[in-house]
Amino acid sequence: MNIVIFGATGMVGSGVLLECLEDPRITSVLVVGRRPVGVTAPKLQEVLIENFADFGPIQPRLATCDACFFCLGVSSAGTSEERYRKLTYDLTLAAAEAMVAANPGMTFCYVSGAGTDSTGQGSRMWARVKGQTENALLRLPFKAAYMFRPGFIMPLKGVRSKTAIYQAVYTVMAPLYPLVRRLAPRFTTTTVNVGRAMIAVALGGYDRPIIESPDIEQLARERTQ
Repeated sequence: MNIVIFGATGMVGSGVLLECLEDPRITSVLVVGRRPVGVTAPKLQEVLIENFADFGPIQPRLATCDACFFCLGVSSAGTSEERYRKLTYDLTLAAAEAMVAANPGMTFCYVSGAGTDSTGQGSRMWARVKGQTENALLRLPFKAAYMFRPGFIMPLKGVRSKTAIYQAVYTVMAPLYPLVRRLAPRFTTTTVNVGRAMIAVALGGYDRPIIESPDIEQLARERTQ
C-alpha cells in the first residue's frame, strides 16, 4: 500500500510517519510539506511545496497513493476564526479536492479532535470549524473517508511537540500517563496507536466514519494481534 502524509513534521504526523515506515505492509510513504522531516528510509519520499492552495503540480504523484493520512493542523489558541478557518478548512479541502481528483479510489484519514461539533453550528469556534471541515470531507467522492477524533495524545518513540509549552506538559505527564490512561480511558491515546489505527483503517476500513479515542485503541490492538 502507498501512503501520502500531510503534516509529518508535527507531533501527530511524525508519530504516524514512524508507524508507516515500520509497517511492512506499507510499500511507500510520500510526505508532502514545507520542511524536510529529517528522517531517511528506503520507502520514504518527500515533496516540498510552498503554495498549499495549488496541488496541481503534484497530482500525478498523488494518483499513485492508496490512502492519505492528513495530520496537518494548528492550535486555535490566540487565532482569529478567519485565520483558523483558512488554515483548517480551506487548506484541508484544497488538498483533499486535489487528491480525490487524482485518485477517487483513495482512502482519506483526517486528524480532527475530540469534541468536534458535527453540526458545524456550535458556539466553540474550533469545534465548529472542525465540524464543517469533517462534513465537507465526507461529502467528497473518496472510496472512504474517516474522521479521527483523538482526545489527549501522548507522544512516544521520541516524538516531540514543536510547541515548547506543550512539550513541557508531555514531559511532566509521561510518568503519569499510565494513571491518566486508567482514569480517563475514553479520552487518551498515543501517537503510536493513532498511526496503527490509521493503517488498520486504510487496509481494512471501519464500520463508521467518525473514529473516537476508544475506536483508535481498538483498531491499534487489532493491528498488533
